[in-house]
Amino acid sequence: MTAEGFLRRAKTLEILSEPEVEAIHRGALDVLADTGVRFESKRALRLLKKSGCRVDEELNRVRMPAGLVEECLNQCPSSFRMKGRSPKTDVNIGGNTLYFCPFPGMRTIDLDTWEQRVPTVEDNHQAVKILDKLETISLSASYTPYCELKDVPGVMLLPTSAWSRMKYFSKPSRVGSSMDSHIWEMQMAEVVGMDVFAAMEAAPPLTWYGDAIDCAWACAEKGLPVEVGCGAVMGGTGPATIAGTLVQSMAEMMSGIVLVQLINPGNGILANSFVFAMNMVTGAPAAGGIEVSLFQVAFNQLWRGKYGIPTMIGGSGPSSSEIIDVQLGFEKGIGASLAAVSGASVINMHGGIHVELTYHPVQSIIDNEIAGMLGRYVEGILVDHDTLALDVIREVGPIPGNFLRSKHTINWWKKEHHMPKVSDRASYHEWIRSGKKSIFENAKAKMDTMLAEYEQDPPLSDQQNEDLDRILEEARNYYKSKDLL
Repeated sequence: MTAEGFLRRAKTLEILSEPEVEAIHRGALDVLADTGVRFESKRALRLLKKSGCRVDEELNRVRMPAGLVEECLNQCPSSFRMKGRSPKTDVNIGGNTLYFCPFPGMRTIDLDTWEQRVPTVEDNHQAVKILDKLETISLSASYTPYCELKDVPGVMLLPTSAWSRMKYFSKPSRVGSSMDSHIWEMQMAEVVGMDVFAAMEAAPPLTWYGDAIDCAWACAEKGLPVEVGCGAVMGGTGPATIAGTLVQSMAEMMSGIVLVQLINPGNGILANSFVFAMNMVTGAPAAGGIEVSLFQVAFNQLWRGKYGIPTMIGGSGPSSSEIIDVQLGFEKGIGASLAAVSGASVINMHGGIHVELTYHPVQSIIDNEIAGMLGRYVEGILVDHDTLALDVIREVGPIPGNFLRSKHTINWWKKEHHMPKVSDRASYHEWIRSGKKSIFENAKAKMDTMLAEYEQDPPLSDQQNEDLDRILEEARNYYKSKDLL
């Protein structure tokens, strides 16, 4: 048994021609062979040198032969399985299944004034509980939902965030890669019997810092999947052109994959796109832009189509809007739609509002609606003897016949028609009688109900809760011993 996700039957969107795909692929290999990538890790440099790479140990720069890169790409599996806290929350990443996960924000927002505030640990617990019960959420990223917590020192953020998820989130999760946080997060996951995956995200341009390498190394040694990610800002830390940023991002990620496959050949890889364009007026990332979606569609075509490696799309999660409004809706909706139809395996979306700065559980409930619709789309149209409905059409005939009471309608409407949870589907008069509520008001009410009714499934034992608390305290003592607290 696994989390269902959405089985893709609809054809995927492709934006690049075969010669364009090959040009980007060859461009990335040229960058790796000629320009090289910086690795801030002595053990990584030793392993890469031993495996045939040219290593400049003074500059920590590695140049990789194309043959080694392509060999390591071919070792990556097209899918991999991850355990949740129960079999029903296991996931199979890759193949033709689409999953969704949340998108983080540093702070929460006041829904009346739209002003930001630092969330508390209890705010984090509540947001995690909502995510756990949203049926379109199947896994989570690290530092999610919030990446700042009141009265929690920065060095303790990731362990505290993981502690909250392990207590109240039953689905697989990513571990962070900052100041050894993965050590404690991996221990917590073992306590609750859950698989995790590593966050190995490049520092553009063309650099891998030691924290990301250490996290990936620890997970790969245990056979746990590694999310290898790119995060350039086009025009800032990457070329202004989409094709150029694709080349740079592919080179960064290919080099990370080479290292992971040298550590553990055949290790699961999730290719993650977290690329934005730069707002050339303000210098800030321009979240929600159509150029981001163009990048993501091409990214999916390259990784899923050419290399057969599952993809995660992180750039669809936020908007440039500061509030929950129409702009937020259309920027997230368009980005997530194009990511879904172009073949993403995982889409980070739920809850994110302004860039990576704000998150709110009400938005995660609204995003659950978008995810449900997109999931229904990728499932496509089933065409067989029963769905063609020739027998029932013959039986009903012309007017005054109708299909409302037919057994065929009773059997099929729930399978074929997506039913939203908080979107308004009422008639005008029903809407007036019910108080003229918007989706925003419905989502707020839904959040209150979900929190009041929340129950752990499966519940943690007293021993598991004690072990989680103990590991969090061990992390605190570890950082104190390093004078970081």
